Amino acid sequence: MPHGHSHNHGQDCGHEATDIDHALEVGIEYSLFKKIDLDNLECLNEESEGTGKKVFKAYENRLDHTEYVQSDADEELLFNIPFTGNIKLKGIIVVGANDNTHPNKVRLFKNRPKMTFDDVCGKADQEFDLSRDPRGEIEYSPKVVTFSSVHHLSLHFPSNFGDDATRIYYIGNFC
Repeated sequence: MPHGHSHNHGQDCGHEATDIDHALEVGIEYSLFKKIDLDNLECLNEESEGTGKKVFKAYENRLDHTEYVQSDADEELLFNIPFTGNIKLKGIIVVGANDNTHPNKVRLFKNRPKMTFDDVCGKADQEFDLSRDPRGEIEYSPKVVTFSSVHHLSLHFPSNFGDDATRIYYIGNFC
């Protein structure tokens, strides 16, 4: 159950990519996709089992909307993402549809494996209000000091722009 109030910390940390070619180059070069332990990644409240893993793909495939994860019981999704070693998280991109199923917030939790929805009621390490981004052009920049030694990342999407279900096509992490 969402806790009902908003923290606006870090709103000024997000920025829109102004040079799409540069963003593509950076996305390919610094993607953490290959450092995710996909076998042990889990997504809670996914409508179809296993679909949460499919949104973690190569940056150049971020616009492929054939595979996606959709929430089941309500609009919340929770990803527990283990890495194969310690990483430095410098950016996150979230691709959704240009409609009300797009998540409107993400909460980041560092090094807290096996989180459940009961665990996300506490304070997140960082939160971002998300904009609709159907093309994967907006990169949100976590606090470097906080996310410099990460072996596990949990991403909680508590809400969307007003639909009963949340749908995500791509989540990209950058080091």
